[in-house]
Amino acid sequence: MMDTHTSVEPVVPETIDGWACLHELFRVRWAEWNQLEIEKKKEIIKEFQSLMGKSQDFDPKHGQSAMFTVLGHKADLLLLHFRETFDQLSQVELSLTQCQLYRYLEPTTSYVSFVELGMYEMTKKIYKELMGEGLKEGDSQWKLRWNERLQDQAKRMHDRIYPEIPAQRYLCFYPMDKKRSDQNNWYQVSMDDRQMMMREHGMVGRKYAGQVKQIISGSIGSDDFEWGVDLFSEDPLVFKKLIYEMRFDRASALYAHFGPFYAALQFSISEVPQWLEGKTPQLLR
Repeated sequence: MMDTHTSVEPVVPETIDGWACLHELFRVRWAEWNQLEIEKKKEIIKEFQSLMGKSQDFDPKHGQSAMFTVLGHKADLLLLHFRETFDQLSQVELSLTQCQLYRYLEPTTSYVSFVELGMYEMTKKIYKELMGEGLKEGDSQWKLRWNERLQDQAKRMHDRIYPEIPAQRYLCFYPMDKKRSDQNNWYQVSMDDRQMMMREHGMVGRKYAGQVKQIISGSIGSDDFEWGVDLFSEDPLVFKKLIYEMRFDRASALYAHFGPFYAALQFSISEVPQWLEGKTPQLLR
């Protein structure tokens, strides 16, 4: 007898991808900066404001940049850039290196990724639909229909993969991996189990809807970790509560490996002078 319970299961979940994303973190050479004459400082700040001010307002076709003052010793300044392509990110990065303020900035780290939406459930749904149509996995008609369905999803989710940088005051940014140890190897777990764990993980996040805005970016092949997580909120204590609660779900408890965490406050380009005078920024863009 034919086994009617055989499951149809793809191995690799698809993603839909949007903005190319660059996090740049710097220390300020405060001692050198503070030795400058007031008029020279004004000249340098004006140039930097002109450079950053062009991109701080959201452009749905070309992206956006945002600025954050970082708490702790890891950095002083975090610049977050969303652009359409790596080429455009490269131009943003190179333009910054040519401005005068860059002489007083010391890069500490950076992170390169793409804004990403994982599609565990939709991948399985599309897979089963195409199998039900009698298509053969991997042939030309399969690939054509598969790409059509992915493009449909990308259009439907456009605002989530090409988001505006949230204007909330506080940021928590961290990179992370899924473990590949002998005992807990995420990439050897079945698609069904991974899907179930990610659903559980997502249910925790939904409890904080309205308190936290989250942007996930995929960095496999572009940086040392596999994902970057940006959390935005008006209450930084929410980050602690959310991330702590997520530590207890299976996806995190068994398979998550976290990189360094960065806590920061977003501020407007108009507040660069105050920030460089050692005053905590109060305004957003």
